[in-house]
Amino acid sequence: MYATNFPKKRYKHTLEFLKQHIVPTETILDLGVENPFSEILKTEGYTVRNTLGEDLDVDTTTIGTHSSDVVTAFEIFEHLLSPFTVLKNIKSKKLVASIPLRLWFASAYRSKTDPRDRHFHEFESWQFDWLLEKAGWKIIATKKWTNPTNKIGFRPLLRWFTPRYYIVYAERI
Repeated sequence: MYATNFPKKRYKHTLEFLKQHIVPTETILDLGVENPFSEILKTEGYTVRNTLGEDLDVDTTTIGTHSSDVVTAFEIFEHLLSPFTVLKNIKSKKLVASIPLRLWFASAYRSKTDPRDRHFHEFESWQFDWLLEKAGWKIIATKKWTNPTNKIGFRPLLRWFTPRYYIVYAERI
């Protein structure tokens, strides 16, 4: 039962990557509130529990006390002031995390309407790798992909060739 229609291209890439490394019998703690992608995971047979919207920069209780085989973090770490603290407090042995990559031709994302929806970090892949390694994770596999738009202009053209998303499968050392 493989979902064929995705509202976003990144969902397709994320699910394909996850399926290469995580089997549906493994339980998942997904950092962040329930969202369309956590629903896709449930449809694909995964058992998923989400955090409840707590500020993970100051409250890592759920991460430190919840027992799961895998922690997933899809486009979460760029919103945190201190992703290192969260990564250190994860008790699971496996991690699948994705981030938007820093684009040299665009500023970091910041919503004009929602003060919580902004990126404190937009990493280059080597920076995210270093963060994971320093927090006690061994990177097993990675993948990057682009996020083209149908707009006209120099920056939209660059989005066809410049990777925007980066996903990592890592295991606790």
